[in-house]
Amino acid sequence: MPPLNVVTRYFIHMAYDGTAYCGWQIQPNEKTVQELVELALTTILRQEISVTGAGRTDTGVHASYFIAHFDVDDPSALPPVLDPEGEQFVFKLNRFLPPDIVIYKIYSVPSDVHARFSAIYRTYHYHISTLKPLFTRGYCHHVYGQLDLKAIQECCVLLPGISDFTSFAKLHTDVKTNNCHVMRADWTEVDNGYLFEIKADRFLRNMVRSLTGTLLDVGQGKLTVQEFKDIVEAKDRSKAGQSVPARGLFLVDIGYDKLPEKN
Repeated sequence: MPPLNVVTRYFIHMAYDGTAYCGWQIQPNEKTVQELVELALTTILRQEISVTGAGRTDTGVHASYFIAHFDVDDPSALPPVLDPEGEQFVFKLNRFLPPDIVIYKIYSVPSDVHARFSAIYRTYHYHISTLKPLFTRGYCHHVYGQLDLKAIQECCVLLPGISDFTSFAKLHTDVKTNNCHVMRADWTEVDNGYLFEIKADRFLRNMVRSLTGTLLDVGQGKLTVQEFKDIVEAKDRSKAGQSVPARGLFLVDIGYDKLPEKN
């Protein structure tokens, strides 16, 4: 009886500029980050490699911190230069990938650890500029004038107590529930603009962008805090504000329990 293949799972710590891509996840006839990473790994390792990401990002959304995983049959049979945990392999992979995708590190994890389902939280940042941006115009949203930060923060304080985010979810998706647990939400003033940070166990498609747009309406005096509460309770996407552009949104952190993914 032939020996069973030894399968090793690897985590990829990576980042990408989402400007040129229709998100992370492979889609027919569209350019995606997952497609290019799988192609690079398959070509270099000379075996079919399927990559699973920690989640899907929408078209044009960036990730300054992203985790994905892939499996290799019997890595001990690979030449040393093709050791996925080696510096040479990461260098070779980065040479193969386009300049808007970067691999920082690859390391082995237990086979039952999953890039998506083992994640316990994700954190997003949305960048807003109150000055017309030039060199950062592909990475922020320009808003004219000052915002009522106090009113926005009153709304942010409410978010951890909300479970159903249907009012901020993209319509006609295949998710089974619109429930999310927001652990933290903060809107702060930074140089020449604002930063919205939100951390949750999971996010719905378009959720952060539609939530940001609605909070902007509060900050610009178009909605009151009570009207924001009414929108949440309505569980109706048509009641919420418009989605802000994808270019200002970054996935910045993903957390796992007892894994040294940031070492």
